[in-house]
Amino acid sequence: MTKAEDERRRRAKQARQVGLWRYQGIQDLIDPALTAKQRGALARAAAERVHIGLSGAPERISRKTIDRWLRWYRIGGFDALVPRPTQAPPRTAPEVLALAEALKRENPARTAAQVRRILTLSVGSAPSDRTLQRLFARLELATPPAPSALFGRFEAARPNDLWVGDACHGPVIAGRRAICFAFLDDHSRAVMGAWWGYREDVVRPSL
Repeated sequence: MTKAEDERRRRAKQARQVGLWRYQGIQDLIDPALTAKQRGALARAAAERVHIGLSGAPERISRKTIDRWLRWYRIGGFDALVPRPTQAPPRTAPEVLALAEALKRENPARTAAQVRRILTLSVGSAPSDRTLQRLFARLELATPPAPSALFGRFEAARPNDLWVGDACHGPVIAGRRAICFAFLDDHSRAVMGAWWGYREDVVRPSL
């Protein structure tokens, strides 16, 4: 038996144990002879009772959870109570990660996407860009983003070097939308002028 098969068997066994534990929590409620009132009373009692969890520690099961498990059982029987075994994420071969590290060290400007393309061409497969980015960050090989010459924080050097203005829509007054206009000094943030109007231009009279 391979390691992968052994892992699948282990996960399937754990899932079945969860299904059995869920069944034990609702087994008193599945009798078709019970009335709705009787079933409700049993569900409340089960929610108030302390159960022994799979780890051996005491646990409580909420009424909402009990109702959900009962609904699943009615639809699909016991199998519906068994969770699907989680799939273990594929592990990248160590030699592939070593090659990715070598490619990054050879040219630190290479991005994760470029390294992935080289790996795909050379070895036939490659981890995702995000996996490579985490690898480079862990090895302290991540390339810091280049500073942008076009975007970033800006502030005028002195008061009155630059004023900035904008309009903000306010409440409806007399059936019309009132609009506030304001101009601020970019350096000091002082309000240089402000008024209310009904249109987004500066030539019409204010309110």
